[in-house]
Amino acid sequence: MTYKQFENIVSARRMERYLIACHGDTKQARRLYRINMRLACEMFIVVSGFEIALRNAIHNKVSTRLGDNWLGQSVKKGGIFYSLPPKAKRNIVSTAKKLKINNKYDADQMVASMEFGTWKYMFSKIQYEATGQCLLKIFPNKPKSSKTQQYDRKYFFNELDHVNSLRNRLAHHEPICFTHYNDEVDLSYAKSEYDRITKLFVWMGIDHKSLYKDTNKVQTIFTQIDKLFQYNHE
Repeated sequence: MTYKQFENIVSARRMERYLIACHGDTKQARRLYRINMRLACEMFIVVSGFEIALRNAIHNKVSTRLGDNWLGQSVKKGGIFYSLPPKAKRNIVSTAKKLKINNKYDADQMVASMEFGTWKYMFSKIQYEATGQCLLKIFPNKPKSSKTQQYDRKYFFNELDHVNSLRNRLAHHEPICFTHYNDEVDLSYAKSEYDRITKLFVWMGIDHKSLYKDTNKVQTIFTQIDKLFQYNHE
């Protein structure tokens, strides 16, 4: 396939940053694009694993207090989220309705069907208090708070917001071998987000290396991109 054919499929606009990063070398631009795709796939494995672990940890913790079907019941009259604004509970309401229409509703399916944002917002003030202020316990290995750093529900909301943003970038096929507004190869964003997720795994008491086993090749691809970046500057 010629570069022009490749560009017609991918789009010239999308390839522009890769071309700039590779100083107009079309062969290297294609190579960087493909390696970025591989990195995105591997990062999505990490994000997906974390999302599953997070939602199950939240569900297990809250269900011990409110019962297994706490999420579906939360938006009903008298439920813990009933008084939330419609926008804040829309996803829970619509998911429950869709599952019931398709005769697939149960507590586990409700948990599995929620978007990542649902779990992030469990650490917003209202949801955190409504669930019994117990969710920090899913991070048993988190550091102790100090005067300069509070590891409170706001801290974890912000951490999960970063993970959510990465998830959205991956889902929309945005490149992660650049920073947001830079046209040079820069893995600082991808590396920092990878470190953030692995840190959260450790704080949850989860051995992420055993969890992923042979599926996590993120570090290998980091090295490949670093070598390509060095080559482009020789």
